[in-house]
Amino acid sequence: MPPLIAKVVVDLALNREFDYRVPEALADQVRPGSRVTVPFGRRMAQGYVVGLTDHSDRLHLKEIHSLVTKLPLLTDRLLELTRWMARYYVCPVELCVKTALPEVVRKARISWKEREFARPGNLAGVDWDKLRRRAPKQAQVLELLQREGGLFVARICEQLKTDHATIKRLAAKGWIILTDRIEERDPFGGEVFLPTEPLPLNPAQQHALDLCQQAIDEAAKARPGLNGSGLPRPVLIHGVTGSGKTEVYLQAIAHCLHSGRGCIVLVPEISLTPQTVERFRARFPNQTIAVLHSHLSAGERHDQWHKIRQGQAHIVIGARSAVFAPVPSLGLIVVDEEHETSYKQEEAPRYNARDVAVVRARLEGAAVVLGSATPSLESYYNAQRGRYRLAELPERVDNKKMPLIRIVDMRQEAQRQKGVHVLSNRLYQAIRDRLDRREQVILFLNRRGYATHCFCPKCGHVMKCPQCSIALTYHRRDQRLLCHLCQHQQPAPSACPNPDCRDPAIRYAGMGTEKVETAIQTAFPHARVQRMDTDALQRKNLYREILREFRQGKIDILVGTQMIAKGLHFPNVTLVGIIYADMALHLPDFRAGERTFQLLVQVAGRAGRGDIEGEVIVQSFTPFHPAIQFARQHDYRGFYEQEIEFREQLRYPPITRMVLLTVRSRNEEKAHFIARALAKDLATRLTGQPALLSEVVPAPLARIEGWYRFQIVARSENILALTAAVHDTLQGQRWPEGVTVQVDVDPISLL
Repeated sequence: MPPLIAKVVVDLALNREFDYRVPEALADQVRPGSRVTVPFGRRMAQGYVVGLTDHSDRLHLKEIHSLVTKLPLLTDRLLELTRWMARYYVCPVELCVKTALPEVVRKARISWKEREFARPGNLAGVDWDKLRRRAPKQAQVLELLQREGGLFVARICEQLKTDHATIKRLAAKGWIILTDRIEERDPFGGEVFLPTEPLPLNPAQQHALDLCQQAIDEAAKARPGLNGSGLPRPVLIHGVTGSGKTEVYLQAIAHCLHSGRGCIVLVPEISLTPQTVERFRARFPNQTIAVLHSHLSAGERHDQWHKIRQGQAHIVIGARSAVFAPVPSLGLIVVDEEHETSYKQEEAPRYNARDVAVVRARLEGAAVVLGSATPSLESYYNAQRGRYRLAELPERVDNKKMPLIRIVDMRQEAQRQKGVHVLSNRLYQAIRDRLDRREQVILFLNRRGYATHCFCPKCGHVMKCPQCSIALTYHRRDQRLLCHLCQHQQPAPSACPNPDCRDPAIRYAGMGTEKVETAIQTAFPHARVQRMDTDALQRKNLYREILREFRQGKIDILVGTQMIAKGLHFPNVTLVGIIYADMALHLPDFRAGERTFQLLVQVAGRAGRGDIEGEVIVQSFTPFHPAIQFARQHDYRGFYEQEIEFREQLRYPPITRMVLLTVRSRNEEKAHFIARALAKDLATRLTGQPALLSEVVPAPLARIEGWYRFQIVARSENILALTAAVHDTLQGQRWPEGVTVQVDVDPISLL
């Protein structure tokens, strides 16, 4: 019998598979997906088995040293997904494997948490009256255990305010039995959810559900694989805010669970996870629901992942990385707010979870449902061309009206108020009216800090980041200037730092959420105001507490960034104020208008979700821009038709597909030289192909963290031919010291 050969990728970005002989002692244990220790050079390295064979081109093979985990960490289909990612996103396969596994699982330094567990013993001889008089704490412990059947000792001590000695005395008498038991670290443990029943659907919702159920049934009968047959097209649900998309998801998931298959639900923001989990646990009280996102502790992440791997959780809810959750018999992936940029990873592999979800569904034989009030142009373009099935939900449920959107021209407002203020007169009056009526308000500004830049009015000096091509943001609470790109910080100056000036009249211009919060507290001193951005959410679970208090009416005005812009449902919010609608409108990026439109519509959708009609006030210095005007009318189709015409003229995505190459170096001339050489080589390989290649240009943010950045943009209708050319251009290249090349396939930002 020929020896068993394992294909192994090690935890180094070498983009190669290495052959190792499997020792006879491990022959029955090593599987694709197994984590192993192998001799690599003069040291031991850890890696993953990605395949098994009986043949190798090398004559002398080293043996696998040991098996790190008994069970494979990755299934065959997840391994195939990582290989697809490596090809498509032009990155080493080992990086894709590492991305598919949480760090706590890869490093295996944390295991299950065992704690002392107490259950009732032989209570036949207990004199209860005597025990209650002489040892009331012991009696309370026994009564609690009789009611509950068993509890962890730490929970008993906490609940009854007793100590461990009391437990030990009871155990010595044989009245309770102590054992060690695994305690699951559940991020939502202890919370009680009232069960809910499926809601009646309107005709549009029913049509969307029919498409979802049909896709689930077709997927179950199809042949899985990238080229599998019978696989259903993804379903895109385009529903206005408040149209009941989540109810469609819930009933589609119920259909999937009924067929014995599992589900993954992706949400774009961690802040949406608690509300989503609450709705799902209330609807599926008898199902184990797992949660995966970056705010979990290492122990929680370990327990949640292994619970999924062992088939104990049939519904997984999480952010971007949850698309890799090892759900056995996966039947459905739901991507809520599919247009969101947070689904795109910023480091290699720079994958988009929405697109990976579509590919994983093909490999697993599962259905995909994408949902949004403002679909990405790519998804809606696919729906228009028949690649996706489209379901439209044009109205809110229960005949609730869409909020009335009013535009305030801040140019005229600045003339009236003799300067630019945080609140226009119309927004100030509207907030006051809502507070008088005990209704709630959301104020949105997608920029944190107090002021966007600090400058000297005498000499014009602007305080800039020493490492990046941007001005420092002033944070008033900490009296510091902070770079939001590299996190450089320094004390706010008391005088101009220009040695030729030193004027003390420092000015702070622009505004962030901290300034809005201060202005609101000044204008409405009796209002309960809370800010919600990454600066304010320093403590774990604080975002859950803030949202809970807002839902309970303990907060009148919520000020925040994009984390409050989507998915949240608060019926008492009747006013939304968008402080500065032009924030991202004029960025040097072809998607600036699309992002602005999406953000305005999503934020506006937080208003009027209860019985009272909502109002949205948008403050803008460019009130007649198409993105703002189409958002005012809630007219997605009108915006899409105008925007897609612009993309067709300039051959931008989704008409073509794009790859962004960024060359970085701390030496500007070296980066520029390598970028020009790279562009020349790539142009040669693209000769004869219908591809567009840009000139080498400095990135809009030309310097970040001390690295000078030059960009090359390649576009083609054939993305696989384009990525193959990029791969061949980069293959085997040895860049000079201090030079790196980043590849971003389907970039969402050109900054």
